[in-house]
Order: sequence, then C-alpha cells, then structure tokens
Amino acid sequence: MQRPIWILAPCLLGAALFAQSLLAASLVPPAGYYAPVAVSDKQAQACQATPQPYTDKLVFRSKYEGSGKARATLNKASEKAFRDKTAAITELERGVSKQVTQYLRHGQAEQLECALQWMSEWAEADAMLSSDYNHTGKSVRKWALGSLSSAYLRLKFSESRPLAAYAQQTRLIEAWLSKMAEHSVHDWSDLPLKKINNHSYWSAWSVMATAIATDRRDLFDWAVQQFRVGANQVDPDGYLPNELKRSQRALAYHNYAMPPLMMLAAFAQANGVDLREENQGALKRLAERVLNGVDDPDDFARTTGKHQDMQDLKKPSKYAWLAPYCTLYACSADTQAFKQEMGPFNNYRLGGDVSQLFDPKKRKGS
Repeated sequence: MQRPIWILAPCLLGAALFAQSLLAASLVPPAGYYAPVAVSDKQAQACQATPQPYTDKLVFRSKYEGSGKARATLNKASEKAFRDKTAAITELERGVSKQVTQYLRHGQAEQLECALQWMSEWAEADAMLSSDYNHTGKSVRKWALGSLSSAYLRLKFSESRPLAAYAQQTRLIEAWLSKMAEHSVHDWSDLPLKKINNHSYWSAWSVMATAIATDRRDLFDWAVQQFRVGANQVDPDGYLPNELKRSQRALAYHNYAMPPLMMLAAFAQANGVDLREENQGALKRLAERVLNGVDDPDDFARTTGKHQDMQDLKKPSKYAWLAPYCTLYACSADTQAFKQEMGPFNNYRLGGDVSQLFDPKKRKGS
C-alpha cells in the first residue's frame, strides 16, 4: 500500500537534513587523537638540522628489481641505491614522528617547534611534488604523506591546542600536505583491478589522514572509495588475489595490507561511515585469514605453492593494525593475547604511538 505523501515527507526531510548535516560537519579523527599533551621534567633533545628537502624527480630503483612478476626476491644492490637516494625523506618521516611523539609524551616545546620547522622548510621548498616519477617514486610520495599527515593530526586535534600559536606555519604545512594528497589521488586513481594492491590501500590511508588534517571532504570520499575497492577484492576465503601473486611473501603482504585498511575503516567510522560490512564483512574475513596464517602459514603455502617467508612477520610493528582492529571488532581472547604480546605498537607511518591512539583509557573525556 502506498503511503500518503504527508507521512513520507517528514521521513524524506529528515533523511535530507541528516545527509546535509554529515556534509556540513567537520571531519574528525578517532577519539584517541584528542589526547592532551602530557607534562614531564624529561630534558628535551636538541633540534637537529632539517634534512635537505627533496625536490628532484621521484625516480627510484625498486628493491625487488629484476625479481620477475612476483616481485618477491630482494635485490640488495638496488635496495641500497634506493635507501641512499631516499635517505632525507626517510629521515623526515621518522624524525617528525619521533618529535611529535616526544612532545605529546613530555610537553617539550622544543620538539613541537622542531617538527613544525622541518615540515615548514620542506613545504616552502615544494618538496616531493615532482610530476616526473616512476612507480617506486609515487609510492615513496604516498608513504611520506601518510607519515607526515598522521603525525600532524595528533598535534592538530590534541585538546591542548598546541598549534594555536603557529598559524602561519600550519597554513603552509596544510597547503603542502593537500598538494601531495592531490598528487596521490592523481597517481593512484583509475588503475585496473589487476594492479590494485597494498600500494593503493596505503595511498588511500595517506589521503584519508590528509583529508582529516585539512578538512577536505573530497579527499575523504576518495579514500573511502579506495577502501571499498580493496574490500571487494577480498575473496570468500579471506585472501587478496593480488597479494597472493607475491609468492613466498604472500602472507607478509597480506599482513602489510592490513594497517592502511584498518586505519581507513577506523577513520571512516569516526565520521559516521561504517565500512565493516563491505563485501559481507571482508575486512574481518581478511584479518582472520592473516591471523590464522601467522599462527600456521600452511594454508598460504598450499594456496601459493610456496613456503612462506616469515622474516617480516617477526617484527612487532607489523601488527600495529591490531590496535584499531580491536576497537572496530570484539577481538577474541587469543587475538587480545597476541596483541598484548606484540604491543605496544609504534609505527611512524600510522602516526607513531598507535597503541595510545586507540587505547580507550586515554580517550578524550575518559
């Protein structure tokens, strides 16, 4: 039976107003990002000279150079060439993350000013904005963007408002982060499904972090869409077909895909977008497949036909995704125990002290 128009109208009006309010609302991070700056008497370290801003073309050798389609065999010579050429970028990423963490833990103003100085000088130089790049180069740009934006977020949203006295620097930094995000959107859009893998998920995370830092709904929407593409790649058994191609590193790359996907889901959730049921609960299905694989890699070995390389999976920081995972889902006792064993998590590409960010005891108002 058709409802009278006078009954439908309030429903439609309510839905429209709700949608409008979502569009008008400022973007926010998960609750842990509001943590206040702590105070201690720990002596601050001196601010080191800013790494030389990288303004050259973004063309780098791959550490898997010459390894064939699986891209699974490390080339030590090309890895060294890559590390050498990207040393300043890595120093910036790690340094800013450490400075922000030290400031928030101990209230050392010198560390805050150092982080802002480093980012400002790179912003002024238009660093990492070259349109001349190869695949490894655009990968480096999005990794750096994720590291810097996720560290900056912790400053911007802390209830202590540490950036209030640095308006000029924050405008400069946010404009630069926005430009890098726009490059990343261009770099990683419209790829064929066979080429969408962990790189695309990490790009989406970097753009999501920047979207929240700069309050840009267009970047947020793009990042959510990339998550959905990734979630719909998860097969019924919880595998990512394009990561299975990594042969003996398939399990390691499934695990490597988890941090950006989990952070995307947590940030979307904070802004009223629940991605957990995408593709029939794909994210949880993938997480369970990875956790089972870490416990017993035989299924991955049978599926790929290759004994799995577990070296990367021995590093605790590789499981930083468990921090947001156990806020999005009710983790089992075994998963909680594994999380406790591997943590606390610190990952500079996810904002540094990830455990603190998703620890309910440290949330705003608790």
